[in-house]
Amino acid sequence: MDDFIFGTLATDALRRARVDGLRAGVTHQHQRAPRQPVPGKPTDVFLSVGPACPGERAWLYWTTDGSDPVGAGGVAQNGNVLTLDVLDESWDTVLWGYIRRFRGQIPAQPSGTLVRYRLSAFSTAAGEVFADGGAYEAMWVDDSPPPEWSRDAVVYQIFPDRFWPGEGRVWQKPETPAGFYGGSLKGITERLGHVAHLGFNTLWLTPIFPSPSHHGYDATDLFEVEPRLGSKEDLRVLLDKAHGLGMRVLLDFVPNHWSWLHRTFEDACRNAHSQYRDWYTFTHWPDDYETFFGVRELPQLNLRNPAARQHVLDAAVYWLEFGVDGYRVDYAIGPSADFWAAFRQATRQAKPDCWTFGEVVDPPDVQLTFEGGLDGCLDFMLLEALRQSLAFGRWKADRLGQFLQRHDAYFPKTFSRPSFLDNHDMNRFLWAAGGDARRLRLAALCQFTLPGAPVVYYGTETGLSQERDVRQGTRGVPEEARLPMNWETADRGLMAFYRSLVALRKEWSALRRGAQEIVSAQGEVLVYRRTLEGQDLVIVLNLSEMEQVVQLPFRDVCALLVSEPGCVMGNPAEGAWLRMPALAGGCFSVGRLA
Repeated sequence: MDDFIFGTLATDALRRARVDGLRAGVTHQHQRAPRQPVPGKPTDVFLSVGPACPGERAWLYWTTDGSDPVGAGGVAQNGNVLTLDVLDESWDTVLWGYIRRFRGQIPAQPSGTLVRYRLSAFSTAAGEVFADGGAYEAMWVDDSPPPEWSRDAVVYQIFPDRFWPGEGRVWQKPETPAGFYGGSLKGITERLGHVAHLGFNTLWLTPIFPSPSHHGYDATDLFEVEPRLGSKEDLRVLLDKAHGLGMRVLLDFVPNHWSWLHRTFEDACRNAHSQYRDWYTFTHWPDDYETFFGVRELPQLNLRNPAARQHVLDAAVYWLEFGVDGYRVDYAIGPSADFWAAFRQATRQAKPDCWTFGEVVDPPDVQLTFEGGLDGCLDFMLLEALRQSLAFGRWKADRLGQFLQRHDAYFPKTFSRPSFLDNHDMNRFLWAAGGDARRLRLAALCQFTLPGAPVVYYGTETGLSQERDVRQGTRGVPEEARLPMNWETADRGLMAFYRSLVALRKEWSALRRGAQEIVSAQGEVLVYRRTLEGQDLVIVLNLSEMEQVVQLPFRDVCALLVSEPGCVMGNPAEGAWLRMPALAGGCFSVGRLA
């Protein structure tokens, strides 16, 4: 069974075209060091020039007053200019030519400075070409790592229309899963006890803004609440109760696009002289414009327009001041880097301990470019590895172990990587695993014992699945994975296991903050270790459908949690051994090496 992958790099052809395009052109692609500028220290920026592109000279234009840098031919009309130095030359066999890299340095700036910049390369034959299609870059200079509380977060994702309608109300029965089922903010408040009982300390609500759809990713107003879901007062009550239970609350925020029913878009289409016309990019006014993945009902915002950008930033600040604790940002790859620098500035100033992470389906090198604009990105690469290994059984222990080791080493510890097994855009893990709850428990054990705040999609913990695949012919129908919460038929045993997982992660700080080491990855068994200040934990995963006997190089092994009954263990002097049932795993505390 193939998995559903969403995004701009969903196929091998798309990936190859992206790589070739980046290497061949005049590109910056947010390459700077450090990626998060440090107050009082200079920042190196890099420019790459492909074989057929201009590359005799290169310049950096930059400002620190919030305005756009303007310049040409190495002369600044607004702001400052710096001539870049040639860093190196490298041969590219695929492109059959040389790639030249330049480097320049933005001088040290004080904390709180917003630096906007552009890079260009020049040759006598081709003239001046600005990097990345002329994109404007920006960086917010600030020593501001993710908030401390985010390192301890255990996140529960709720789809408001599908969680609970509220006392005295019943689920509606739409003709298709794309209809309205009647979930509400009051319903979420009433069922917070379920979330609290499981031990989650952070809520993530998918969009709650006015919208014509059940999912809300097409808002008509970023400053209001969808009446079907409730009111601002209902949200206030939900926030107060959640905070009273020790939970933080994150909202889903969509800065890239909104509904074509948004008043500004309707005005821009009716009036050729509308003040909102430049909030959008019209190829041919009024019926040809940039959209989200070609969907006409989702016009894309032109966030280079100062008024449009400020409107979106004001909305982000509004809800932080209202009382929410941060954002999961939808389709973060859409807006440009200069928007994210301004977003960082606005949100950190409004709420210094807010937590913001993005939906970036692109690979790790692209995800890292958001450092300094967002606190991190949802870990889609880990998602793929866990589903390939534990839902489909395609990856063996050695491949999963190598991935986990390199993945953890690649990212800085200050970059948030919330992990997840499924979400509202793909088949639920249980469905992908053919309904085998052993695979789900094994994957959840792995997820909760790795770095990165675990995110659980509502219903995953109750055994909620779906009736049809999200892939139907050539269409993707994600609504199939968004059925109402199965309160009456919940798998109590699975819920108890998730409660134990949350408790385990809370009790052992090594799982949240400790170092990670692959102990062994042979055949069907993966063993890895998490250590921190006297805490020494070993996680054993049996990926096979047969019982396995595992020898461990440790003494004094004590089982903390196992995913299946029947685990047998012994502690001989030369090292412990475990007899692990099929598709089972466990977390164990260990003593010294044998």
